[in-house]
Order: sequence, then C-alpha cells, then structure tokens
Amino acid sequence: MMSALDIIRARAGAEPVEAGIVLGSGLGPLADQVSGATSIPYHELEGFPQGGVSGHQSKLVIGMLGGRRVAVFSGREHYYENGNSAAMRPALEALVALGASTLILTNAAGSLRPEVGPTSIVVHSDYVNWSGRNPLIGEHGDARFVDMRDAYDPAIRARLAELSQKLKIPHHEGVYFWFCGPTFESPAEIRAMKILGADLVGMSTVPEVILARRLGLRVAALSMVTNLAAGFKGAEISHHDTKKVAAEGSAAMTRLITALLEGGL
Repeated sequence: MMSALDIIRARAGAEPVEAGIVLGSGLGPLADQVSGATSIPYHELEGFPQGGVSGHQSKLVIGMLGGRRVAVFSGREHYYENGNSAAMRPALEALVALGASTLILTNAAGSLRPEVGPTSIVVHSDYVNWSGRNPLIGEHGDARFVDMRDAYDPAIRARLAELSQKLKIPHHEGVYFWFCGPTFESPAEIRAMKILGADLVGMSTVPEVILARRLGLRVAALSMVTNLAAGFKGAEISHHDTKKVAAEGSAAMTRLITALLEGGL
C-alpha cells in the first residue's frame, strides 16, 4: 500500500511546495483559485483527516496560487469529532516532507468585539488554549517543549497589515481562545473570556499551530468572523450561519492570502 506522501508525489509531481493553507468552514472557495491543480480526496490518503463536518470539502489541492506552489488542505479534523487533538499531525508532517516552510491557517470564528462583526478578517496575534488539550502530549524528548512566544510569525503578521491597507481590507488583530466544542460557548463563558482578553472564540486551529511550530513551520492564522459571540446584542449562532457568512466573506480572504503569496514568504 502506497503511503500518503507517495500518492501525493505520484499524482501532483515531486516539485516542492512552498506553503500550506488550511481552509476552515465555508472557506473552500479559495481552493478553486488554485491553477494547474491536482485534487486528492482525504479518504485516499492514509492518516489524513477523516472528519465529516459540513462546510469542509475534505480534499488536498496542490497547484499554483499567487505565483507559489501550495498545498491547500480544504477541510480539517476537529478535536470534537474524535477526541484527538493531534488529528492533523499526519497531514502537517506530509506538508513538511513536501518542502513547505510556512503554514497559513484559516477558520470561522465568533467575535467578542462588537465593532468587528460578520465578514471581518482578524489576523491572530496570540492564542489561549482554554481546552487544556495539547497535541504533543505523549511525545518523548526535549523537542516537545516548544517555545510559543512567537507562535504567529511577526514578519508575516506585519506583511498582512501592509497588504490589508493596500487592498483596502479593514485590518484587525486579536487573541483567539480555543474551546474544544462542539457546543457553542455559553454567555457566561464569553463574559469570562472577555475579562481574560479574548477577541475571538472558536473550535479549531490552535492544535495545528502547536503541531506546526513543533515541526518548524512558520505560522500565520486568519479568522473570518461569522457572528458575534453569545450574549452580545444581535448575536445569532448556528453552524448554518457560520458556513453562509464565511462563504460571503471568502473573496476578501482569498485576495489577502493570494497577495501574501505574491509578495513572497
């Protein structure tokens, strides 16, 4: 049986990729912008995510975007699906083996800042792992003690700020709190998180950040705000609306990420 890496190289070629992009709920349209694309369903790749969340296309797309050869992971597996915080590790290890040095993560998130409403893009400046789960639990050796002071690469964050101004896309940065889900957060939890410094809440991404830094990848993460968090006036929360609003805002996200790739990583 061929390994996932062998299948990818056999179908997409052995040319290295420069960056990986993980697409969150409703953000699949970015994968459609990849030219010369080779698309491989996750179920054909051993170890790749086998989750079943609607709004995720569950495929790997390799091709050109912004003049760079990229590997686009259209969909992820979440901790709440199978209780495995390291579910994305095989996919990210394959990305490193394919030559990538950078990982761009996206997700749909709730906002704790009323002025940063639905369809806003927020670049992550830091995170809080409120779940208490860690994908490196069970590893051995000193390499598991990963320094997370610059979890999100400062140079990429600065570049995203410049590009947002150039593209006339409102720029926001914020701290993302990871809840394990699958239930949405309660109003009381949101009030507590606001006191602790949260700008965003969501059910993904942080395990991938930890894994990526363990693997030596530079990381950037961007959230598409799909709703105000529970307890805010006008907050309406459902997975249906999450997918709908993320799709509506995906064009700006695609423009920003493409421009980032065009400028070089």
